[in-house]
Amino acid sequence: MIRKLLIANRGEIACRIIRAAREMGVRTVAVYSEADKDALHVKLADEAVFIGPSEAAASYLRIEGILDVARSTGADAIHPGYGFLSERAEFADACEQAGVIFVGPPASAMRKLGSKIEAKQIAVSAGVPVTPGYFEANAGAEELSRAAKEIGYPVMLKASAGGGGRGMRVVRDPEMFDDEFRIASDEALKSFGDGAMMVEKLIDRPRHLEVQVLADRHGNLACLFERECSLQRRHQKIVEEAPSALLAIGGDVRLWDRMQKAARSLVLAAGYVGAGTVEFITDFEGKDFYFMEVNARLQVEHPVTEEVTGLDLVQWQLKIAAGEPLSISFELLEGRRSEIKGHAIEARIVAEDPARGFLPSVGKILAWAEPHAPGVRVDTGYGPGAEVSRYYDSLIAKVIAHGETRAQAIDKLRAALLDLHVLGVSTNIAYLLDILNSEGFRSGAIDTGFLGREFGEWAASDELPYELGAILRAASPAAAGSSGTSTQRVSAWATPDGFRNVR
Repeated sequence: MIRKLLIANRGEIACRIIRAAREMGVRTVAVYSEADKDALHVKLADEAVFIGPSEAAASYLRIEGILDVARSTGADAIHPGYGFLSERAEFADACEQAGVIFVGPPASAMRKLGSKIEAKQIAVSAGVPVTPGYFEANAGAEELSRAAKEIGYPVMLKASAGGGGRGMRVVRDPEMFDDEFRIASDEALKSFGDGAMMVEKLIDRPRHLEVQVLADRHGNLACLFERECSLQRRHQKIVEEAPSALLAIGGDVRLWDRMQKAARSLVLAAGYVGAGTVEFITDFEGKDFYFMEVNARLQVEHPVTEEVTGLDLVQWQLKIAAGEPLSISFELLEGRRSEIKGHAIEARIVAEDPARGFLPSVGKILAWAEPHAPGVRVDTGYGPGAEVSRYYDSLIAKVIAHGETRAQAIDKLRAALLDLHVLGVSTNIAYLLDILNSEGFRSGAIDTGFLGREFGEWAASDELPYELGAILRAASPAAAGSSGTSTQRVSAWATPDGFRNVR
């Protein structure tokens, strides 16, 4: 059994893990930087230990510092959450060498799947469909340019390491290939320390579908249905749902059978254990699908899978890490769609100002009010008085709505967002409400380019919900000034900090 768990993370995912562990009777240890000394995850944990300055590289990314805390507190396991050290094979190795359980896949599986190039090669060997492309290690611009001509334009350049939309460039003209390669490779090198690239055929109007997997050390493997993450802004997910809108509105469910088979083959070929996500793209109608990558960790959007399966994925991560078998129903193990319980949709609440070009917003939260309604869940690491720092990711909350149907889930999520009020920093709530109200989204006719086409020129409405307007008037600039607080909006979020949890 795991008796004491160290959470090597912060924010809403740290709070989520603490609550899951508490239900299991597992004591928790939080770590925190200077910027997070008053953070919610610090208050929720049984113990909290300071690990360094605000910069992630000097605190949350220091492997030896994290392990020192595990030794000093007697923690026998470490959960990395997502972002930070969660997909670092060297961290998993270091935990094993220190005699601490790493709540995640084996380092060997992380190494196989961490490189998009190697993951594609494993997929091909396992008979998993992949987008036509060139995935050879250390391929240079000239080699990839020749491959692009053979594949046929337009093509997509992708960084082998990392994700989150960085190191990705669409190339429609062969004459632009060299310039786009240089830009993408430089961005990948700065973001991930690896400028290796690959090239793929660009799929027109693709949909982003992913399969949640759970695998134990006893040979049991569950594919817990698909999530759709097609609503993306600049390759960053904003709204996710389970099951996919494609299959929820009458798509061919045989697509699920094929995707599940592919995901199983890939996970088994990599020797994967724990929770993970196999990501695919499909054409708009869902006739064909192609493997993209495996995220060897918990995903930000995991709550929608929990809502439609009734499983706590974090608790199952802990059980599997402790050596327990995956004791769930045979029907869930088989991925039978009759086991899907309704529909769930998640919206990411981000501290940014869509009306000002999505400029990041930092500062103190002056007031915070959450929705409370049946079928509504809020995962957050913030509250009144919390500080949104420039040092970390801009995600401040996730609002999840569950209903019997997709339409009901949309309506519940919309009502919940109208009841979520955050004062002191700007958020994307108004932007999200317009997305949920749009005909294209409600009909399920979405793809990864939907927001760029339909909301590229988005402007905030002058009208505010009654309650929000009342709160805003109560928190006038004069009133805010009397409390001695202020709000800044800075562009420092462009600084690489090693933590971007919205990929």
